[in-house]
Amino acid sequence: MFPLHQELGARIVDFGGWDMPVQYSSQIGEHHAVRRAAGVFDVSHMCVVDLRGARVRAFLELLLANDVGRLRTPGKALYSCMLNEPGGVLDDLIVYYLAESWFRAVVNAGTRDRDLAWMRRHAASFGVELSERTDLAMLAIQGPEARAKAAQLLAPEDAAAALALGSFSGRELSGWFVARTGYTGEDGFEVMLPAAAAIPAWRKLNSLGVASCGLGARDTLRLEAGMNLYGNDMDESTQPFESNLGWTVALEPAGRAFIGRAPLEAIAARGSRAKLVGLVLEDRGVLRSHQKVLAPAVGEGEITSGTFAPTLERSIALARVPAATGASVQVEVRGKLLNARVVKPPFVRFGKSLIG
Repeated sequence: MFPLHQELGARIVDFGGWDMPVQYSSQIGEHHAVRRAAGVFDVSHMCVVDLRGARVRAFLELLLANDVGRLRTPGKALYSCMLNEPGGVLDDLIVYYLAESWFRAVVNAGTRDRDLAWMRRHAASFGVELSERTDLAMLAIQGPEARAKAAQLLAPEDAAAALALGSFSGRELSGWFVARTGYTGEDGFEVMLPAAAAIPAWRKLNSLGVASCGLGARDTLRLEAGMNLYGNDMDESTQPFESNLGWTVALEPAGRAFIGRAPLEAIAARGSRAKLVGLVLEDRGVLRSHQKVLAPAVGEGEITSGTFAPTLERSIALARVPAATGASVQVEVRGKLLNARVVKPPFVRFGKSLIG
């Protein structure tokens, strides 16, 4: 894909050891293209791993905090954290159930080596084989027009099957895996396809009016959608309950002994000391990572991700703050204390403001 990004005039930056396009023309323009029509992102840096074996489900029940027992329909996907023994988040990932002896996981690029080592360490006793799918490219086509545009890449029968997919599910279609997932708060597809087919697919999408989009727009879109970024909003030093990810922890059934369960049970019983919240800046300024957050009469926290939100034309952030934090805080920006309102993410869903 790299020569295509150069040809399209992308500004390239290092991202998790990959040379990635941060924007092609206007980052705000690319953001609006996704909210209003459709955009395509190269997410081939993500690590796609096929997990095979007679005991692969039991392996994933141990590995993941969410319950893969809920995956019974082929193609259905599950979002989960993968934890270390103290309950810290090693990574967040999506796993697809393809058959009883075959699951597919998509993990983050920056944690690839550590994730694969951790998976292999625990897979051995289950007889599970891991295959990294470096033969596949991955494109994310997102926006209100994305599914209809992306379907035009497929033969009519495959297009109909893709358009019939339910939310958070995928299907193999003539060698392409088409999944109705994403990281923008919009509908769309994430498509895993043979590497040689990626550039022709991208050019076809451009010809259909789908905008080329880079990491810059991807970050503002995911933050508006209230979606965590690994390394910013959670990492192995934080646990799901203080990262707004408690909904991904399945403590039922009680007998499932997943890695990190005991510390999380203790936290669930006593309550987490911190929480991840949304902030909307009420004064003029821009919220950024690592700015100090002051919660009146409670304590201090820190912004984990912050940006100017193009859809809202406001500055927003995710911040980890004391659990007792109320409806308003102050943020230290360049030596000044600015007022911010505490809200529940997401800020935007399907192009509509949710913050009032």
